[in-house]
Amino acid sequence: MKPKLVEEIRAFNRFYTRIIGLVNDHILNSQYSLPEARLLFELAHRPGLTASDLIGILDIDKGYLSRILRRFEEKKLVSKVVSAADRRVVTLALTAKGKKEFEMLDRASDEQVGHAFRNLAEKDGQALVERMIEIRRIITQNKIVP
Repeated sequence: MKPKLVEEIRAFNRFYTRIIGLVNDHILNSQYSLPEARLLFELAHRPGLTASDLIGILDIDKGYLSRILRRFEEKKLVSKVVSAADRRVVTLALTAKGKKEFEMLDRASDEQVGHAFRNLAEKDGQALVERMIEIRRIITQNKIVP
């Protein structure tokens, strides 16, 4: 890729991460880091995932994931469920407390995006979303994401 294109992609990344507050240690004025919030998101939307599944989905270091999961277990946010079919398989599930925490983060995220783009005209909002969909299509089609 040409250096100018790399420069523009990096500039956009810096621009957008600032808009959605990803440069903070904790997102959405919560106690959670971005990887922790993403982990809660994945477990809320894809029940029955294993730690190996999460490593693949999030492209996260095994040791780092293990530390997060240990903290989540200590805080009673996540529980482990041993498969009845294969006792070697352990799936992860959000507890009631974990679901409540995720719902709080999800609402805060909706509010943050709504607030950040509150002055956008409807047609500009539609154009922005269409371009975001196109960006995701190009990235996915070219297998840029793990």
